[in-house]
Amino acid sequence: MDLDPALAALRPLGGFFALRTLPAAAGGAGARRLPTLAEGYAGAATEDGRNPLELRVATVAERLRTGEPRVAASLAQQGLAARLWSAALGCAVLYGRLPDLDPRLLRWDARAAVPDDLWLTELRPLPADAATLADTVLHGHLEPLTAVLRSRYGVAPGLLWGNAGSALAATARELSRWARAHGRTDVAARTRALTGDLFAHPLLDATGTRTGMAFRRRSCCLYYRVPGGGLCGDCCLTRPPRPSPRSSPGAASG
Repeated sequence: MDLDPALAALRPLGGFFALRTLPAAAGGAGARRLPTLAEGYAGAATEDGRNPLELRVATVAERLRTGEPRVAASLAQQGLAARLWSAALGCAVLYGRLPDLDPRLLRWDARAAVPDDLWLTELRPLPADAATLADTVLHGHLEPLTAVLRSRYGVAPGLLWGNAGSALAATARELSRWARAHGRTDVAARTRALTGDLFAHPLLDATGTRTGMAFRRRSCCLYYRVPGGGLCGDCCLTRPPRPSPRSSPGAASG
């Protein structure tokens, strides 16, 4: 099935999967003034003088009431990874095609909630194989995002790649649940195959242990350090560590 201009097949999957496209959006003209994800990764400042990635981290910190930039950076990255995996894998299994999600084509409202955060400015169909998915999400987005968050906020790479693996596993589970509920055995089969191939990638193969669609990561996203937070269902920890000013660099959370 060809990609339609509005990527409408993604909408029934929920907000995290939906991806707005400027050509199909009546009110999309204003989104053209938003910075791109590429500008965020490069550290470029927007018209208000702030980098969109820094703005996203600050927004997450404010919403979660955490004073630890490293925690906010981790959770901001995990949210963005989930958005990218959802749109990419959702298109791959439903359309059999992948839209080019080049960071220069994705405009980003760093303060907005999903699905109003990302806008795709041009629809360029790509093959929907695992190698293209890895090039698009892992190499196109998560590698530069990991580099800048490590440099700017001191977040450990193992933690960030654990976030990426966790986000992929969660995306695959949601797609599988939807496929079962709607009798789409073809979608379920493609989800399993592509997810298995992606987790064989060197950047993801050590992020956790998979049993079917279940996933147990080898790192912690640090959500337990958020006021009122706790451990996620796939966390490597069985109980939150004792409170400290900052967990040690060698701890499991890294």
